[in-house]
Amino acid sequence: MRVRSHILAALALLCAGAAQAQVRSVEVRAPRAFGYFLGDLVRAQADIVVDAGFALQAASLPQPGPMAYWLDLRDLRAEDLGLEKTAEGEARRVRLFLTYQNFYAALDARALEIPGFSVTFENASAHGSTTATAQVPAWQFNISPLREVVPPARENPADYMRPDGRVAAVDASPLWWRTGGFAALALLAFGALARDRAWGPFRARRARPFGAALARLRRLRRAPDAEAAYGEALLVLHRGLDATDGRRVLADDLPGFLARHPAYRPDAAALGDLLGASRLAFFGPGPTAARLALPWPALEALARRLAAAERAA
Repeated sequence: MRVRSHILAALALLCAGAAQAQVRSVEVRAPRAFGYFLGDLVRAQADIVVDAGFALQAASLPQPGPMAYWLDLRDLRAEDLGLEKTAEGEARRVRLFLTYQNFYAALDARALEIPGFSVTFENASAHGSTTATAQVPAWQFNISPLREVVPPARENPADYMRPDGRVAAVDASPLWWRTGGFAALALLAFGALARDRAWGPFRARRARPFGAALARLRRLRRAPDAEAAYGEALLVLHRGLDATDGRRVLADDLPGFLARHPAYRPDAAALGDLLGASRLAFFGPGPTAARLALPWPALEALARRLAAAERAA
């Protein structure tokens, strides 16, 4: 039994030595160790070097939150810097970026200690996994008071406060002039766009008869008498053709109209359907037969395309 206990102790020592070898080094660095005040952020970084096969377990990292009544961990970020060559072979370096906030209201200059913590690394393989623990040590920083412990006595307590800073008055008139100028330019640009798109008062202008016809069709579609409105819609589009060509346009005149106004050639077939529907409505069975040949949605779609071609031309 005594021999077995010695063997077990030796194995335990060997395993402990192996675990120690898995974590090569732990080093904590801070930008400075002094010059901190109440509410300041205290930053540090911890470099941990482990054997090449180990990876950091993110769940073992401390969670942001209160660490003590005077200290909060605001942020923690881990970065794997990859493998590096050392005298003992390849090793992996992991860097922790730590951000604390100090809430200690010091009355004099003193040193405070940020507590350490441990993180776990894992080496997983087909035969199982091995874990190693790295201990990040505690480290200190110095804080200073914000005010004197015993300031000079003053009769009026308000004298302890600093006066408000004086701010020069800003002349806002240049800003108002610029605002007015840009508003006028925007209004002119909107007017030019409305004229180009035949919006509002520009719908009925002579250069845009199809734009005016489209606006008239949208109003006619809401009329209670559907047949009368359809007949009026056909007349409106005919007037648009006449105004565009400067003469009466009948079915036999369509090839000449398209030759003089090539922008409307893509709608040649639809214009032929329009003239055929007009023949049915005014010289044939009536608006009902015309609506079957050219339904109202197709009529309005034709007007929309003609207005778009008119704007592009």
